[in-house]
Amino acid sequence: MSTELRAPDLGAAPAATPRSTATRQTGSDLAFALGSRAVGTTVLVITGGIGLFLAWQAVPTLRHYGLRFFTETDWSPETDHIGILSVLVGTFTVALVAMVVAFPLALASALYITEYAPLRLRSTLVAAIDLMAAVPSIVYGLWGFFLLQPQAIDVARFLNAYLGFLPFFHVDTDPRLAQWEQSRFTASAFVAGLAVSMMVLPMACAVMREVFSQAPAGEREAALALGSTRWGVIRSVVIPFGRGGIIGGTMLSLGRALGETITVLLIISPAFDLKLKPLEIGTETVSALIAGRFGEASPSQLSALLTAGLVLFLITLVVNMLAAVIVSRGRSGQGTDI
Repeated sequence: MSTELRAPDLGAAPAATPRSTATRQTGSDLAFALGSRAVGTTVLVITGGIGLFLAWQAVPTLRHYGLRFFTETDWSPETDHIGILSVLVGTFTVALVAMVVAFPLALASALYITEYAPLRLRSTLVAAIDLMAAVPSIVYGLWGFFLLQPQAIDVARFLNAYLGFLPFFHVDTDPRLAQWEQSRFTASAFVAGLAVSMMVLPMACAVMREVFSQAPAGEREAALALGSTRWGVIRSVVIPFGRGGIIGGTMLSLGRALGETITVLLIISPAFDLKLKPLEIGTETVSALIAGRFGEASPSQLSALLTAGLVLFLITLVVNMLAAVIVSRGRSGQGTDI
């Protein structure tokens, strides 16, 4: 006769349920969240209000000129010929010159500050570059007109003499003559772009410097352990890690260069010519056009100017949005190849 030993029946074990966590914000966390949400909403409302105002003011111009407003090159209200094609070309020409000069300077400055500069000198360099962003636009304009332009004329003549076979560097004059025409190289998109480049450099450098400083230390040490030099670390770790910051900072600076007003207005000689010759005198940008003709504009001309402002607003908005998306998608160590 066998007996079975059974465990005492203690009842069924209760099912495991996750413990609820409190998600309600209180105190300083709630105040910070509400304040941040209010600031973000205010910025969106203001930006949307500006866009709606410009769109409303642009209705009469678009109704009257239609697509001719975007394909016409002249700005002659007296003959009822108004268009912004040449103005848009001038805007992008000045911005292109500015970015060609500012991008390598900003990249080199950011790399030097984060990778090569001594610690005691690093804060001084950061403060000096950041202070460039606080200088008023009119100061850059005066500096560009009185100090930069006489030197830039010689650079423009050199480029025309040796690269004039390219349409981008061509000027309708002979730079090799003993009495060469200096006036052909003044008040150009090239001079304005050089001045604007010094204004957008701090913005690009700040974004790149911040991203480079966050490059993971583990990957740096791994590259050094494998025998990499300091430049090898920069090439294989820092630059791939900061690729999003490089692109984003450049595009943010491009948005600033497209909308610069006072500096360009003080330097350039207004000309509504459809050309891609930045070394030659005469050009016009959207912002300079609005600033120069706003005071004497009739109601119909004012609507045309605001329509041009709407186009510039949309361009800069798209550029800045793309820059924000690129920066936000940056990932630690993405693309590194040690």
